[in-house]
Amino acid sequence: MTLDDGFDDATLDLSVWSPYYLPHWSSRAATAATYELGDSCLTLSIPPSQGLWCAGDHTPDLRVSGIQSGNYSGPVGSTVGQQPYRDGLLVREAQPPFWGWTPAGGRVELRARANLSPRSMAALWMIGLEDQPDHCAEICIMEVFGDAVAPGASAAVGMGLHSFRDPSTTEDFEAVRLPIDISEFHTYAVTWSDGLAVFSVDGTEVRRCTGAPTYPLQLMLAVFDFPDRSTGADTHLTPTFTIDHLRGSEHADQPSAALRWIVDDPQPSLIRLAAVQGTDVVGRDGARAT
Repeated sequence: MTLDDGFDDATLDLSVWSPYYLPHWSSRAATAATYELGDSCLTLSIPPSQGLWCAGDHTPDLRVSGIQSGNYSGPVGSTVGQQPYRDGLLVREAQPPFWGWTPAGGRVELRARANLSPRSMAALWMIGLEDQPDHCAEICIMEVFGDAVAPGASAAVGMGLHSFRDPSTTEDFEAVRLPIDISEFHTYAVTWSDGLAVFSVDGTEVRRCTGAPTYPLQLMLAVFDFPDRSTGADTHLTPTFTIDHLRGSEHADQPSAALRWIVDDPQPSLIRLAAVQGTDVVGRDGARAT
């Protein structure tokens, strides 16, 4: 399966993208991205009026506009959800399974530019679906913090692997300073297969990592703002992340996304929700819960 989104239409392709950032830990209403489509580009932004993500619970304070190519959670009150940011985090709004594009190997290419201040950041990364708890690792294709930018001259571009709770994935991440102006369009890409991930910028290889995840991953594309980094004179700024295109190709022999929740204590409410969603719930002993 291939992905070729040039963002040429007047609306976002909702068969591929969910315009909410990890909404199960909050709500869709509170995590909706601010974005616009025009000139064959998608621009994610964070205006001064946009509220905090998971206000009062996430540390540090964070604002974000993001889209993602997959999403799901367990029922309200469960711990089943992608990318928990602390232990014991509970689902606040249940999300039905949505799999827009979830490759397990192939190539992803982003052409984008960003307008950042020292308190903001833009990134494209892929995460495991967490259909099993250890399917949670990350391949970060590009990550740029505004305070690591020399305007018009260079930027430290983060890329590599984060293992999180997956013992089979290698922790191997580095921010490499490159002579690029991030306010201009550049092409960031990764090709990965059989545990090897090769990262490039503008067609030049920058890094390669072994120990990459081999299970299905979903795309995460976002711009972030960190209010605690404010100087007091920057509250009027609006960080933006403008995407010209996002393309992907999946290896034909890779598995597609299929949910199989593995939980410590299969509760009746979780089993009922799984039945509605066509998902198996499996205990730690491997027995299917009914």
